[in-house]
Amino acid sequence: MQNDADCNSGESESDLDCGAMTVDYIRYDILTQDALRSVVRTVLADAAAKGLPGEHHFFISFDTRAEGVGLSPRLKAQYPKEMTIVLQHQFWDMVVTEDRFEVGLSFGGIPERLVVPLRAITGFADPSVQFGLQFSAPVEDEEAAQGAAVAEPARPPARHERPLPAPAEALPLAANPPTPAPSAAKPDGEPPAGGEVVRLDRFRKK
Repeated sequence: MQNDADCNSGESESDLDCGAMTVDYIRYDILTQDALRSVVRTVLADAAAKGLPGEHHFFISFDTRAEGVGLSPRLKAQYPKEMTIVLQHQFWDMVVTEDRFEVGLSFGGIPERLVVPLRAITGFADPSVQFGLQFSAPVEDEEAAQGAAVAEPARPPARHERPLPAPAEALPLAANPPTPAPSAAKPDGEPPAGGEVVRLDRFRKK
């Protein structure tokens, strides 16, 4: 093993960069995201079994291009990249498994069935308690987007290949997060539908 004395004395091997940061072969960033996604799964499973307690409600953003996402062609065409749904007043038949959740929502008066893998989730927020999580894209999605699929033996990523994605982190929400406006297709005075799509950015740290 190369030690500090080798680096300081200039006796290190030519291909060793003593000043570079150590590569995280364990990938704590991915482990952290997986752990926090399990928090989302637990919360959704509890809501599916018992309903939403108190004033709790959820804003969930997800990548509509991710593998395993189930959307109708209508919604897929309307939200080709990312979609944010609200689970509050009107949702039904929610099912949560180890790797995904399914839920019924109404969009413009049309019932839809959504299937969302947990790894497709990019953001989760509960404005009632000013709690939020933000996730980076899955590693395989990043590599596909960069055209990095190469037939070669498995090995740890080199320093120069790509930066590590930022780990998921808890984000403070606004002190008084705005309430989603009712859908234009709904009569005045009706509570916002569970299938309304909003921008989660309003709850993220500026």
